[in-house]
Amino acid sequence: MIGLIPAPIHRAIMPLAHRIRHRWRKFKGRPIAGVSVVVTNLQGDVLLLRHSYGPKVWALPGGGLKTGEDPEDCARREVREELGIEVRALQQVAQLREVLSGSPHTAHIFAATCNSRPNPDRREVVEARFFPSHSLPEPLGKLTKARISAWKKRGTASA
Repeated sequence: MIGLIPAPIHRAIMPLAHRIRHRWRKFKGRPIAGVSVVVTNLQGDVLLLRHSYGPKVWALPGGGLKTGEDPEDCARREVREELGIEVRALQQVAQLREVLSGSPHTAHIFAATCNSRPNPDRREVVEARFFPSHSLPEPLGKLTKARISAWKKRGTASA
């Protein structure tokens, strides 16, 4: 259904839809859950993207869990939908408790490696690039920084 709307129109309505969703979550205050995926290439560079909505920051691929959806399945779906990349080996590296849009949020953080170039959908995602992990671009979103930090700490502390 979403593919029937031309990309420029879709991009134009995304900011309004994002604001409505943010206010709805804040009003409801119900716990929500989602995923973020730290995708690296064979050189260890990190894949970051910019959305057509929300704050103009670099972020990780990811999104919200559908009712009854397995976090790993959600991670694969989000990377495929946003970037046209099929990830095979996923490893859950962290689970963070946060507040997102005024609601309690559980973020499932995954790591994956790929050797494909991202192909942003040009609807939700307007740009996606790999960056050296020691030289990430600014601005990074606050939650993105926390999620990358958890990814960098994987294996150094007990879960």
